[in-house]
Amino acid sequence: MTIGLDDIVDDVLRRQPATFRTFLDYKMRCIGCPIARFHTIGEACRAHHVEPTAFLAALRAVEADQASD
Repeated sequence: MTIGLDDIVDDVLRRQPATFRTFLDYKMRCIGCPIARFHTIGEACRAHHVEPTAFLAALRAVEADQASD
């Protein structure tokens, strides 16, 4: 399942734990945040002033790497 801007942050973190590092690299402290259960990736990008296309590409790269293992 490809990560998209409409995916809930908490769902992505649970489904792909390796993405934790990506969130931290982008200074997005979504891990453990109570709003992560409700925020989409797109909403989190807007809230943290992160460019969504680049962030989504980084998440998908991690996802692809995990799928190839």
